Amino acid sequence: MRRPPALPFGPYTPPVPVRDLTVVSADGSRLYAELHGPDDADAPAVLLAHGWTCSTAFWAPVVRALSADHRVIVYDQRGHGRSPAPGPGGYSTHALADDLVAVLEATLPPGRRAVVAGHSMGGMTLMAAADRPGLRERAAAAVLCSTGAARLVDRSRVVPLRSPRARAWAHRALLGSRAPLGPVTPLSKRLVRYATMGPGADPATVDVCARILHACPRAVRAGWGRVLLDLALDARIGELTMPTAVIVGTADRLTPPEHAHALAAGLPHCTGLTELPGLGHMTPVEDPGAVAGVIRALAEEYGGVGEPRGSVPEPRADAREPREDPREPRKDAREPRTDAYEPRGDAGESRPTTATEAGHPAAEAKEQTT
Repeated sequence: MRRPPALPFGPYTPPVPVRDLTVVSADGSRLYAELHGPDDADAPAVLLAHGWTCSTAFWAPVVRALSADHRVIVYDQRGHGRSPAPGPGGYSTHALADDLVAVLEATLPPGRRAVVAGHSMGGMTLMAAADRPGLRERAAAAVLCSTGAARLVDRSRVVPLRSPRARAWAHRALLGSRAPLGPVTPLSKRLVRYATMGPGADPATVDVCARILHACPRAVRAGWGRVLLDLALDARIGELTMPTAVIVGTADRLTPPEHAHALAAGLPHCTGLTELPGLGHMTPVEDPGAVAGVIRALAEEYGGVGEPRGSVPEPRADAREPREDPREPRKDAREPRTDAYEPRGDAGESRPTTATEAGHPAAEAKEQTT
C-alpha cells in the first residue's frame, strides 16, 4: 500500500476507521478497505464505492452522517487512494465488478446484507456487477449516484462546443489524457468547480474535491478514463433487480440528468429519482445530507438481516407512480430525521434542496424538512 495523500481538512477530514484491511480481488489485486461504525448485528450495513480519480476520502461527510448507527464500508478502487495500481490488463469493468464482490465477501459476515451505493464510476461498478451472484446475495438495495451506463463522451457537457462531434472528440481527449494536473492552485480549483460542481459550491467544498482529484496518479486516471470512453452497460441496468434509488444534480456536466432518467426508466425496481437542484457531479460532497438521507431510508426499509440470502424484494406497483401534488406529503411518510448529517461548520451551511422523485420516502422527508 502506498502512503495516503494529504487529507482534506475541517468537516471533510475522513473519520478514523474502526478497522482497516486489505482485500484481495479475483486477479490478485490488493484493495484498501475501511470499516466504520458499530459492529452490531442489528446495525444496517452500507458499502460506498467512489468514482473516477477519487478515494475513500471522498465519502467522508457521508460516512460521518451514517456511522453513528450504521456499519459503513468504504474501499479504494484499484489504483486510487491506498490501493495499488493494477497491471496492464487490470483496467476493465469486469475487474471493477470482481473488486466490489471481493469487498462485500470480505467485510460482510454470512447472511448479512448491505445497501450498496456507488458514485460516478462507483455506480458503473454496481452496474458491471449486476449479474454477479455475490452482489445479488449481499446487496439489500442500491443507490446509483451521479452516474451513467453508456455514451458518456456524447452526453457530457464539460466542453462547451456546439458541434456534437467536436464536443465528443474533446471529451475523449480529456478522459484518456495522461497530462499531469500539477499542484492545487486557484486556477485548478476554478476548473474543478466548473467541470464537476454546481455554480453555488462553496470554496471549502471546491478545495477538498480538488485535493482528492489531484492526488490520483495520472497513469491510473488515464487507464480508467480509457475504460469510460467506450462504456456500454445499458444491458446491465435491467439486471439490477434489488430496490435501487437514483440521485443526480441538475447542474451535472459530467453525467447530466438524462443519464439518471434513463437509469430510472430501465431499473426493474426503482424506488425513486432524486434530483438536487443546482448541484453538480460531486453530490455526496456538495450535499452529503441528501445522499445520506436516501441511503438511510433504503437501509431502514430493506437493510434488515432477516431476509434469506439472495432474496430480491418484489417491485412495488407504485414504484414509479408520481403523486398528483409532489408538495403534499403522503400519510405514511416517515418523520424527517434531524441527525441525517452534521453541520457543515466552516465549510458553509447546508443549503436547502428540493428533491423530485417517484415515491421515495427519503426525498419526501427532505421535502417536508425544506
